Amino acid sequence: MKNLLKSFLVLLAITTAVPCFAQKANNTLTEKEKKQGWTLLFNGKDFSGWRQCNGSGMPANWVIEDNAMKVFTGEGRQPGQGANGDILYQNKKYKNFELSVDWKTSKMGNSGIFYYVREVPGQPIYYAAPEVQVLDNVDASDNQLANHLAGSLYDMLPADPKTVKPAGEWNTIVIKVKDGKVTHTQNGKKVVQYTLWSKEWDELVANSKFKDFPGFTEGIAHEGYIGLQDHGYPIWFRNIKIRELK
Repeated sequence: MKNLLKSFLVLLAITTAVPCFAQKANNTLTEKEKKQGWTLLFNGKDFSGWRQCNGSGMPANWVIEDNAMKVFTGEGRQPGQGANGDILYQNKKYKNFELSVDWKTSKMGNSGIFYYVREVPGQPIYYAAPEVQVLDNVDASDNQLANHLAGSLYDMLPADPKTVKPAGEWNTIVIKVKDGKVTHTQNGKKVVQYTLWSKEWDELVANSKFKDFPGFTEGIAHEGYIGLQDHGYPIWFRNIKIRELK
């Protein structure tokens, strides 16, 4: 009995000596991240820095929910019908950067993350900007083509579907753009790589739905805004952070 009590006390001492590490709060940066040059594009409280693409204010179908941006089906619309609610971060255009975004989709959800956004009056956000797909790979109606699945360069290059967490769970996508060389890293695994303004890029465009989009055939911009899509489904975004690369 004495030995058993001694063992229990030793185990208790070891257990209480192990420090408890609090999970990092969402929409914040560690000191290490700050030193690495990361900045937040979303503060978790409001839409500071964001506005409607080709507009001046925030669309009505965006709210803050549980410290995340949420876009939902607009009033009078059906699921899958956007309400002209594409948004962009207006404070700066970016050229070489690393962008990290956490996203979560509802069942059947569909959306996109855009970079090098060039606003074209009367046109949607995807008219002149590459799209990184956000999707419920299991139940979305747009899950029939490999290059339409989550993490893909939409309608051009497919991402590995095994890297995607299901609807209702958070995913992290990191988009790195440096001198035209682009990678998508999904939940820690590199899933797509390509080079803008190259022969490869021209071939990708020619074999995609964008082949007749002047925004692509004239050549996408060499810098632009970061944007998020309203595709008519509930989607959440948080921990949106970026660091510029030299």
